[in-house]
Amino acid sequence: MNAHLAAVMQILIALAFVSIPIVRARFGPAATIAADRELDRQGIRPGVLAENDIKFDASGHETWAPVSVAAVMITIAALNFAGSGWGQTLTWIFQSLVIVMNGLILLSNLTAVSSVRTAFERKGDPELTRIDVPAFLEAAKNAFPGWVRIQQNIRHAIVFGGSVLALAAVTLV
Repeated sequence: MNAHLAAVMQILIALAFVSIPIVRARFGPAATIAADRELDRQGIRPGVLAENDIKFDASGHETWAPVSVAAVMITIAALNFAGSGWGQTLTWIFQSLVIVMNGLILLSNLTAVSSVRTAFERKGDPELTRIDVPAFLEAAKNAFPGWVRIQQNIRHAIVFGGSVLALAAVTLV
């Protein structure tokens, strides 16, 4: 029965991770438009984001990374539902990794301004280094509905709490 609890938590974690590209796909284009408008307000040349492949949508790693995590969680959940010993072993490995990865996501969100400044500097485009990064990020963030911030907090709670519960459940098997 404890393995079933772990499996349920893993399914919830998978859904939490899949929510990332869904939200980005739905509202990311509007965030890109808002960011472009902010850059225009700052006197930054049009198209600098596109030229440097900077977007807020669900392309690239914004989709494949969370979908991959979700696929792994669903696979381990199936093993746990089936009562396979592999479920317990893989839960220990991957739930620990998920906690670390989600911690890095949270850290990235909290240090976004400095991270984006550093990324812009690395791109080597002098136009990017002139950007008022806090205003740029705020414009993009405001293009997402207010409930997205609540959803992010819920997602973090599900991922952290669900991972801890899944680890506890397979430990008590």
